Amino acid sequence: MFRQLRSEAEDALRSALTALDLPTGDLGIEEPPEDVDAVLASSAAFRLAGEVGAPPPKVAADIADAVDTEALDYVGSVTTQGPYVNFLPNDTYFAETLTGATDEAFGRLPDRETSVVVEHTSANPTGPVHVGRARNPIIGDALARVLDYAGYDVDRHYYVNDAGRQIAVFTWAYETFDESDLPDPERDSPEYEMVRYYRKGNAFLEEGPESEVEDAEAEIQAILKGLEDGDDDTYDRVAEVVDTVLGGMQTTLSRLPAEFDEFVKETRFMRNGDTDALVDRLKELDCAVYDEDAWQLELPEFEKNLVFLRSDGTSLYTTRDLAHHEWKFDNYDRAVTVLGEDHHLQADQLAAALELLGEDTDQLQQVFYSWVNLPEGGMSTREGTGIDLDDLLDEAIARARDEVESRLDDRTRGDLDEADIERIAHQVGVGAVRYDIVSKQPTKGITFEWERALDFEAQSAPYVQYVHARCCGITEDAGEIPDDPDFDQLGEPEELDLLRVLARFPAVIEEAADDLQPHTVATYTRTVAETFNAFYRECPVLDADEETRAARLALVAGTRHTVANALDAIGVEAPTSM
Repeated sequence: MFRQLRSEAEDALRSALTALDLPTGDLGIEEPPEDVDAVLASSAAFRLAGEVGAPPPKVAADIADAVDTEALDYVGSVTTQGPYVNFLPNDTYFAETLTGATDEAFGRLPDRETSVVVEHTSANPTGPVHVGRARNPIIGDALARVLDYAGYDVDRHYYVNDAGRQIAVFTWAYETFDESDLPDPERDSPEYEMVRYYRKGNAFLEEGPESEVEDAEAEIQAILKGLEDGDDDTYDRVAEVVDTVLGGMQTTLSRLPAEFDEFVKETRFMRNGDTDALVDRLKELDCAVYDEDAWQLELPEFEKNLVFLRSDGTSLYTTRDLAHHEWKFDNYDRAVTVLGEDHHLQADQLAAALELLGEDTDQLQQVFYSWVNLPEGGMSTREGTGIDLDDLLDEAIARARDEVESRLDDRTRGDLDEADIERIAHQVGVGAVRYDIVSKQPTKGITFEWERALDFEAQSAPYVQYVHARCCGITEDAGEIPDDPDFDQLGEPEELDLLRVLARFPAVIEEAADDLQPHTVATYTRTVAETFNAFYRECPVLDADEETRAARLALVAGTRHTVANALDAIGVEAPTSM
């Protein structure tokens, strides 16, 4: 309902300003402070005071008087507070919110008939997923989910770097060294087994006998040349390594969960001729030069040129990525890419080159993120700087299990068996990691702290998850939820506060999708949890009289659906019991 009221308030304000012969370019619509009993406010009087030649409060009063509330469906009254024009909701707003929130699909927006490809993670397939980069799949998957909730047709892609030097080194090492010369793998999983060859190969290239290193480098270059030349045998050799490692990485990523609709290999754009055709077009650009044994684009706005072809005729990652993005533009209406903060230059140069090639880069949006750090001594399962995501998730589940077991004595509802405890430990542990990471603005650095992430009482995933579990317990005990709840039975301040918060959920999804900021959904879940807890303390549900009980049960069901869907939109599970 908030979206509808906002649209209605904007139209009414625009009409009022027009009637007063005032400009309507900036309506100044915003959400008022919590202590203001309004859903929306306008600060337009600030902007217009100088033009009108009157104090802002006087301008605000004139605007409020010009709004015709009789013609509005959801705005009950328009008031002023100093220079602000406030829009207050009517009973219809609350009643339709109560009914709408009881729908299990509450928060999902209509189909926009717009396709979006979200590319995220795309870590080089050279070994296990590292904690520092874990923010990419978590943010990327949350973005894809939020866009899906907002009505977009979303595909999730992982762009596989299977043509660079690292993969050539990996392939050579896998074919060169014997497993008996390698240490035991850290886990019984393909990527952990394969990374041993990669590490052995790099160590050999750094420390091996000079003549043998030269021979190895020649073999590595032959692999790279074979890929450029379209040699099927070379592709098969590389694919064996890449696909094996990716298989293991997928298992780890699915624990978050982060799922993908397609793994798009960069060699695809070499084999189908797209890269060669792109190079020919780049050479024809006015800013293309051959300098320092390489073809480059001179881009004056950047400190360095964009190299797109080496002297030996081999392409670069960015060259192939340009072909990849042109393919995206041909197949999707929008393209969103999640990138580490160290990829700013690469991303900006790629966008500049796409514009030179005549592409509409308004289709392209990039979300940058900073790294995830762990406090010293934060992990007990491994030592050193290389902390794998699997280690973090294992420890999160173990700590969550301990917390759940420690709280068993406080339970007032049925006992949990071992399967229940294990289920909840996974939901809470993984949810704590994911929620703690997605709830921060992507560009801000994160130091992951166990005590904060797993705190059942603070603003964390368990805190929100517990509200969902409590709602499930109440509705389970109550039995049937009324299909047509009577809003007239509600009137307590805590009831109306909760309805105001629930009404905003579809708008929160819309804004998070428009701004590509899923952390705002996480922030919203905390607001819902806090507001519900205040309602639960002050408004008995099961012990209320029959009609009030039915209305409050509908409000609990609406909270349950809102929390479940909001958590789902950021990829966090909502336990039915805790």
